[in-house]
Amino acid sequence: MTDWRTKYADRIVSVQEAVRHINSGDRIVTAHACGEPINLIEALVDRAPELENVRIYHLVAMGAARYAQAGMEKSFRHVTSFLGASTRKACDEGRVDFIPCFFHEVPKMFKNGDYPVDVALIQVSPPDENGECSFGVSVDYTEPAARAAKTVIAQVNKYMPRTLGSSISISDIDWIVETDQPLIELKPPHIGPVEEKIGKNVAELVPDEATLQLGIGAIPDAVLRFLNDKKDLGIHTEMFSDGVVALVEAGVVTNKKKTLNPGKFIATFLMGTKKLYDFIDNNEDLLMLPVDYVNSPYIIAQNDNMVSINSALQVDFLGQVTAETIGYRQFSGVGGQVDFIRGVSHSKGGKAIIALPSTAANGTLSRIVPRLDEGAVVTTSRCDVDYIVTEFGIAKLRGKSIKERVKALIAIAHPDFRAKLEEEAKRVKIL
Repeated sequence: MTDWRTKYADRIVSVQEAVRHINSGDRIVTAHACGEPINLIEALVDRAPELENVRIYHLVAMGAARYAQAGMEKSFRHVTSFLGASTRKACDEGRVDFIPCFFHEVPKMFKNGDYPVDVALIQVSPPDENGECSFGVSVDYTEPAARAAKTVIAQVNKYMPRTLGSSISISDIDWIVETDQPLIELKPPHIGPVEEKIGKNVAELVPDEATLQLGIGAIPDAVLRFLNDKKDLGIHTEMFSDGVVALVEAGVVTNKKKTLNPGKFIATFLMGTKKLYDFIDNNEDLLMLPVDYVNSPYIIAQNDNMVSINSALQVDFLGQVTAETIGYRQFSGVGGQVDFIRGVSHSKGGKAIIALPSTAANGTLSRIVPRLDEGAVVTTSRCDVDYIVTEFGIAKLRGKSIKERVKALIAIAHPDFRAKLEEEAKRVKIL
């Protein structure tokens, strides 16, 4: 029996035993999104009566996030830089500590001690012949957290795809829990007529041989539907889902013309269905790398014809974008939007696109507004903004004066609001 196999066998424990190595006051980081180690998290939460003030850093929680539910306040404190469906209510009710942070800088928090990592809870593939486990669908901040942690507890799962680019040695794992369960899946979103029109408009801005960054949700998925006539597209993105697989099968995405990492998909985490997980398993054309590489503006800029596609909640007359708050209410987070917008601005032929429906609240509110709501956070500044796209068209803002921006934005606002927007622009003497 080789050395790593002996270490592996010696470190296998039950899930209950594994989480007994977590103490009151510890700072935890859990693997991200669909890589979430559900069994470890659930076993930890079951210890709530025995624990106090355990802080749990987790970006996009795809599970139940029981540690953030009412009644858990004495035992656990959820810490994050991005909210999702399972954690917004907890934030509204004061059970979340929100840390503003660009996605590519999250690993720096762990490395320099701004958020010291006592325990990393990760989920990995079974080891290969060299005793290396793949981080699978969640490398992002998970790999840097495991490097920085005092204790690493790994859920080893045969269903975790083996992805290339980043791995962890059995020697660097303290406790192993063998739990085989299908990964969390993200079902494809519903794409309605508004999203289809936005997708078609965005696709007009994508040239052949472009390298794409895609956000998450109905709009990025809608864009993919209208790219079938493109040639030799590439992928360098924080995440992608099932829609990219369809474009690979259609011969649209080849990665052949990329100026950085040609021939390779580059991503830092993945969310999708079993179809996606089967596609990435042992796929030599995919490199899964930490977010401080993938989302580094310096790295992004080295891709010629880089096109980033992100969404927003509001855009004001100045071109300021909020993608993370509704007034004072934290809704999501900055994610990788600014990482890519700033990287794309230095890419030869780059285009940074913010795409959003023209209205909210069933058509009763315009998302293009004279000024952001009171308390709203500026995610993308007016100096960073490039293209704004709605179902009614495309507004190119970079290089435009305030007056020109206002005219362009009103032109792509919903027709029901254009007259009122123009009236307000004249009232404040912009027009």
